[in-house]
Amino acid sequence: MVNKQTVVIKELKSDSEWSEAFPVMKQLRTHLDEASYLDLVQEATQKEDYKLAGLFENGKIVAVTGFMPMITLYNGKSIWVCDLVTSSDVRSMGYGAALLDYVQTWAKENGYENVSLSSGLQRIDAHRFYEHKMEYDKVSYCFLKRL
Repeated sequence: MVNKQTVVIKELKSDSEWSEAFPVMKQLRTHLDEASYLDLVQEATQKEDYKLAGLFENGKIVAVTGFMPMITLYNGKSIWVCDLVTSSDVRSMGYGAALLDYVQTWAKENGYENVSLSSGLQRIDAHRFYEHKMEYDKVSYCFLKRL
């Protein structure tokens, strides 16, 4: 699936790199325009140690993930995957798995005990991917109240 000769994963650290990732992220976070996306990424990296990583195929970003460290009584020291998306024209090529492997490796190397995420109820294919391919356990529901 993933051709390691043409695929590179790296952390994106600058406004220009974040902008380069926006067209792919927009496929997941459809409610964001580029300016609000950049503001949120900048604030999250400064205040929450949020990290954005891009998967490049032949020099072009085709998949991205955003994640951040958390410490909770429930999960202890863990990584929360906030965002994971592969461009619609290159899905099912192993890029999502490669990015989750990247996050899991980063977590282990930095002393975190687990990786967790939430996925929208309507994303049935994503749920199969997380549970069956990536071996994540479904352990809870996530609730939201808009204020």
